[in-house]
Amino acid sequence: MEGVLERDADSSRARFGAEMRRYRESAQLSQSAVAVRLGCTQTQVSRLEVAKRTPSRSDAEKLDQIFGLTDRQYFVGLYRRIVSRSGGPSWFMGWMDEVEPRATVLRSWDPLLIPGMLQTEAYARHLLAKEPRVTSQEVEERVQARLQRRSVLDRADPPLLLALMDEGVLHRRIGEAQVMREQLGHLIEIAGRSNVTVQLVDPGCVSGLIGAFMIAELPDGESDAIHADSVAQGLVSTAPDLVASVWVRYEAIRAWAYPQHVSLSMIKEVMAKWI
Repeated sequence: MEGVLERDADSSRARFGAEMRRYRESAQLSQSAVAVRLGCTQTQVSRLEVAKRTPSRSDAEKLDQIFGLTDRQYFVGLYRRIVSRSGGPSWFMGWMDEVEPRATVLRSWDPLLIPGMLQTEAYARHLLAKEPRVTSQEVEERVQARLQRRSVLDRADPPLLLALMDEGVLHRRIGEAQVMREQLGHLIEIAGRSNVTVQLVDPGCVSGLIGAFMIAELPDGESDAIHADSVAQGLVSTAPDLVASVWVRYEAIRAWAYPQHVSLSMIKEVMAKWI
C-alpha cells in the first residue's frame, strides 16, 4: 500500500509540474520570471516543473494569482491532490477540485452529521481528530481541506445549496456544548443567504438511512454528478443509472422535509439547550 501511495503522490506532483509549465509557456513567461513572483530560484521552478520538488500551499496560491486562476483555485486543487496521498480521502479530491467549484446547484442529504460544507472548524476538527489512527498532520490537512470547501459559497456566483439533514444531527453531540452551539448558530446564519436552503427531515423517513450523498448540477448541459459515502470508500460518478437512482432517493427524502422556516425554528430551539 505504501508503494501505491508513493506512486500516486509522484503522479500528482508530475501533473502539478506539467500544468505549471503549460500555463507558464502559454503566458510566455520564463522560469526566471515565475521564480521572481514565487520568491524562489529559477532552479527551484525547474525542479517543480519536472516533479523533483514538492510544491507548498503558498506556491500553489501564488501560481493561481500569477495565472489568474484564484477564483478556480486550480493549483491549490492540484496541491490538495498531492497532500491527500498522505492518507486523506483521495477518492473525494476529484469532487472537491472538479465538481463542487463548477456546480450551479448542490443538493445534499446527511442522516448523521452536519454537512461538510456547512461545518464549523471546531465541529470538523473534533470529527476528524476521532478518525482511527489519524495523525495530527493528517487532521490539520483534512480540516483545512474541509474548510476550503466553504469558499465555494463565498464566490461571486455561488451555487444554490439545498441541504437536507436528519433532525437527529441537532442532538448528536460532537465535541463540547460550545461546539454544538457555535455549529447550530452557523447553520442559522448561513441559511440566511439567498442561495442556501437548510431543511430538517423528520426522523420517520427511512429512505435516507442508506447513507449521505450529494447531487451536483453542472453548467453547459453537462451530466449531473453524484457522490455517495460508504464506510470504506466513497463513490463519485456521472453514470446515468446511478445518478437517476440517487435523484429518486433524494426526492423521497425531500418529501419528509420540514419547510426552512420551521427547520430554523427547530434549530434555534435545540441550540438554546446546548449549555
